[in-house]
Amino acid sequence: MKENIAVSLFAVIGSIVSFSFGIWQESLTLLLVCMMVDYISGIAASLKEGRGLSSTIGFWGIARKGLTLLVILIAHRIDELLGGGRAVMSAAIYFYTGNELLSITENYARIGLALPAKLKEFIEAFKRKDN
Repeated sequence: MKENIAVSLFAVIGSIVSFSFGIWQESLTLLLVCMMVDYISGIAASLKEGRGLSSTIGFWGIARKGLTLLVILIAHRIDELLGGGRAVMSAAIYFYTGNELLSITENYARIGLALPAKLKEFIEAFKRKDN
């Protein structure tokens, strides 16, 4: 009986994910991996800087990542509305993957890992432009 419940639960979850994101793309896997690495490296950077951990900051970090996935879901639904391509969803995935990679790089700099000088300059210029 417990096995049937578990199998049914996984089937429902799989159906929801399939409906939400369509055919699984490797780029979506990359985005999810980057989200995890960003979250973990952010925790490590905060600990390294002596800030400690904040449940409020952690909650909002996870919330932002969840909202990112909702944007990807909406992008997939737009693709379906436009005829089943993947252009909008792929563009959204690549945009957010770029943001995650930039955040990971910033976290690594906060931790003190060596980064190429040009990359540091790019991050600083990007931060100045963003502000």
